[in-house]
Amino acid sequence: MANLKEIRNRISSVSSTMQITSAMKMVSAAKLKKAQDAITAMRPYSDKLTELLQSLSATLDADSGSKYSDQREVKKVLLVPITSNRGLAGAFNSNIIKEVTKLAAEKYANKDVSYLAIGKKSNDAFKKTNKVIDNKSDVYDDLTFDNVAEIAEMLMEKFVSGEFDKIEIVYNKFKNAATQIVMTEQFLPIVPFESDSNVSLDYIFEPSKVEIVEQLIPKSLKTQLYKSIRDSFASEHGARMTAMHKATDNATELRDQLKLTYNKARQASITNEILEIVGGAEALNN
Repeated sequence: MANLKEIRNRISSVSSTMQITSAMKMVSAAKLKKAQDAITAMRPYSDKLTELLQSLSATLDADSGSKYSDQREVKKVLLVPITSNRGLAGAFNSNIIKEVTKLAAEKYANKDVSYLAIGKKSNDAFKKTNKVIDNKSDVYDDLTFDNVAEIAEMLMEKFVSGEFDKIEIVYNKFKNAATQIVMTEQFLPIVPFESDSNVSLDYIFEPSKVEIVEQLIPKSLKTQLYKSIRDSFASEHGARMTAMHKATDNATELRDQLKLTYNKARQASITNEILEIVGGAEALNN
């Protein structure tokens, strides 16, 4: 059994760790509220805009299709893993890295796969492959639509120029503080809309349908990427809050066990001292 001083040091160390994890939990909880409100408010707009764009694109003739919906033979693929810049968030980052690694090894096994990292953790994971074309970890320093739009424009340019034939985004979709869903979404080319309904609505388009689609596409793609990063941002704080809550509970349990061990060791030490005193007294009497 460890001596009393060692146990006291361990209790002090665990208590300090517990204070840190508890503080991190409260910080993440405060940030989560704001991030959750932002993605909850944005998601309906983004989903409706994407649905509208896909519906219009599906009704266009092949000759009038957009350059962003060009279905080419897939030879070069760009994967965009969205992670965080910091750890201590449970499996939040590792789930994305595993999914992207799986896509590259299985779905695109015979393709030329490159990566555009959003988040320091994804850059650290894939830079050893020498296939990371850029690192956009600084987007979290000022997470605004305009800053994300610059990344989306770069992705659109790379697709239109033929540098990549397909671009996919992998991120954590926010469900609640304890649950994040790993999502893989095709960014480019635009996914054609498939409707189960045979009902055709007669709309009057002003200006023309083609012009509307051409204006909507860049905005929709920028919104899609911004929503994905916002989703990931909210998921990060939810995952970190949950991880720090569990860490605090574990530290509390360990501290209580150490205190019990300390009390038992202290009682045993006192008992031994009493026995030594009694034994010494008896020896003197004899």
